[in-house]
Amino acid sequence: MYKYVIMGIQGCGKGTQAKMLCKDFNLVHMSVGDIFRWHIQSHTKLAARIGRSTAAGELVSDDIVEEIVRGRLDQHDWNFGFILDGFPRNRRQAEFFLESYDIDAVIQIDLDDQVVRDRVLGRRLCSRCGLDYNLIFHRPANPAVCDVCGGPLTTRADDNPQAVAARLRDYHTKTKPILDLFSRKELIVSVDGAQTPDAVQSEIRTRLGLNPMPKPKNGHPKPSERDMSELRPA
Repeated sequence: MYKYVIMGIQGCGKGTQAKMLCKDFNLVHMSVGDIFRWHIQSHTKLAARIGRSTAAGELVSDDIVEEIVRGRLDQHDWNFGFILDGFPRNRRQAEFFLESYDIDAVIQIDLDDQVVRDRVLGRRLCSRCGLDYNLIFHRPANPAVCDVCGGPLTTRADDNPQAVAARLRDYHTKTKPILDLFSRKELIVSVDGAQTPDAVQSEIRTRLGLNPMPKPKNGHPKPSERDMSELRPA
């Protein structure tokens, strides 16, 4: 059983790497952001509490985030292990997690701030089928049109220079310092996120002592390992 946390600034590719690991090692990808969105779309009681915080311009409280993480892990549907994505984001959350759960490693994806800006501002979303693109490493044939359904490509509302700058500040002031806490327990495994998705995945597996990525006879990654839905930054 493998139990990992994956960390890194938005745009570093956390989601892509987590999905690649989950696919080959039968792990469960637990994205806190996806859980938030499910509650909001399902209009749950927890969604109402989340809505009150965000409507007031506040971050979702640590109590709510911890409740969500505890509830997800308590489902115990992760027979072969899990990868927790999007948590912890500050020191209190990290301390709560370490006091409550054992993990094997924290996968840290390093990426320069300017690369983050370029990646995030290059993201595009099909307004018809929802497929993600990126003008840097997953380009559509026409930058304004979806390759699959022909729908118009749009930019996410929060993918603008001001929002990206705010997220960078938030990461450096709140999230990055908790890596020191994990480092003291010798849990950190750092990889270079500026590489191609396959190269990042290969480095992660090497650092974790996992089996390498399978390759066909021609030496190129299998198409199934690079599904288009996985080729977007987290």
